[in-house]
Amino acid sequence: MSSPGDELPQLDFSTFILGIIGTTYVHLGDAPSPDGAEPDFELAQQNIELLILLQKKTKGNLTGDEERLLDQALIDLRSRYAEVTRS
Repeated sequence: MSSPGDELPQLDFSTFILGIIGTTYVHLGDAPSPDGAEPDFELAQQNIELLILLQKKTKGNLTGDEERLLDQALIDLRSRYAEVTRS
């Protein structure tokens, strides 16, 4: 929780996407869960599907950096999901 006077980071599309990416890595078990929860591959898959939906719905409306961030995130997350669900 932030204290009064603490500034929150500027919220933009990239920050939003980074939040989803971070949460997905938590669900994959690659980052610690704040509440100590076990990995949840179904939620990881749902987040990946959410990013795919955002990619489709925002096509042609993103900056080059935003598009690259989203494209690379999907490559990395799909690959990692395949790795952890294969074992």
